[in-house]
Amino acid sequence: MSTAKLAVLGSINADHILNLKSFPRPGETVIGEQYQVAFGGKGANQAVAAGRSGADITFIACVGEDDIGFRICQQLAKDNINTSGIEVIKGETTGVALIFVNHQGENIIGINAGANAALTPEYFYRYQNIIEEADALLIQLESPLETVQLAATIAKQNNTKVILNPAPARKLSDQLLSLVDIITPNETEAEYLTGIKVENDSDAENAAQILHGKGIETVIITLGSRGVWLSESGQKGKIVPGFKVNVVDTVAAGDTFNGALVTALLERKSMLSAIRFAHSAAAIAVTRQGAQPSVPWRNEIDAFLIEQD
Repeated sequence: MSTAKLAVLGSINADHILNLKSFPRPGETVIGEQYQVAFGGKGANQAVAAGRSGADITFIACVGEDDIGFRICQQLAKDNINTSGIEVIKGETTGVALIFVNHQGENIIGINAGANAALTPEYFYRYQNIIEEADALLIQLESPLETVQLAATIAKQNNTKVILNPAPARKLSDQLLSLVDIITPNETEAEYLTGIKVENDSDAENAAQILHGKGIETVIITLGSRGVWLSESGQKGKIVPGFKVNVVDTVAAGDTFNGALVTALLERKSMLSAIRFAHSAAAIAVTRQGAQPSVPWRNEIDAFLIEQD
């Protein structure tokens, strides 16, 4: 297991998940099944993936003054996460995500930020030492953007490696992108950042080169069932295929990949080995329902990898 330190800054949500045969059209009501409430949020999902896969991780985040926020913090501690950077925000509710999942395992999601909006620069300054002392910082885009940029700036000043999962998709300043060492967009997010619709290997290569041009050393474009496009500055990019499994639910697959990837890199695995490790964690996750409930533990990932050899 890693002795290197990981800081994750990000969101915490309660996910309300409903399975549907097909997504409703505007004005249509459809009958769902298997309703459940699970703990989620991109930041928390990635923190859990890192904690369960063996990282030494501290999470900077906010929860609401409600029972679900209290229960989430209890669960995060059980997932091997240092929660000293998490505060209860008075008068706020914990963030909420409303998730529909169709029979193909695809999902559509609506979010209310709640307490996540309180992760302001002022809040961050109380915990910036966590990032100053970390070897890597993992960030996403469900937190206020000025805080994400501030965290990346502090990380850069302290030689803390910055890994950005640019989700949900949005346009970002060149200033923020120039602070990033590793970026992990999916096809949609890559298009937002580069203007290139990623439909084939050539598109992925072109998108990656634009991101390299903004100062990012390593670009990993996630391509769903095809695997990822890996492009490291100065080398020709290539597909690193994932593992074929029976997909039940893709919620948190990307988050699981990110948390496991950073864990493996902090253990000084090579980039290809780290991606293979992350692919196996994500492969296990998509065979299970929900966000955090689907995230595998280290012994499961290791066992899965042995089966593939």
